[in-house]
Amino acid sequence: MADLTFKTLVRAVEAKERKLARHAESVKRAADNIAEHADDSARDADTLGAKSVDRDSISECQELAKVIRGVSDGAISYAAKGTDTAKAAKAAGDQARATHGGFQEAFDRSTVTGLENVSRDWFEQE
Repeated sequence: MADLTFKTLVRAVEAKERKLARHAESVKRAADNIAEHADDSARDADTLGAKSVDRDSISECQELAKVIRGVSDGAISYAAKGTDTAKAAKAAGDQARATHGGFQEAFDRSTVTGLENVSRDWFEQE
């Protein structure tokens, strides 16, 4: 495994933040698309009713619209939780950068050579 540094950790956390936000947005778009299909199915059921189609066919179409709407509602709920998770990840990343960024700045400014080879246990003791 490569050496873990603050900079590589920050890049990894930022990548995860972006990925979570993208995934939450794509799930939301899919949920909206599913909702449109539910609306289309409900309109189709109304159209069938206006054309004197048998009640069983109309009922099946209405039931399909309800099922699709349920799937859409579940996907919307999932997307909202994904958005909340993405916001929490961003907040955690912001907090980590604010809290620990000073260590990296001090390390970068230091003129002492070989700091990367010092045991972290020594820093904890001091």
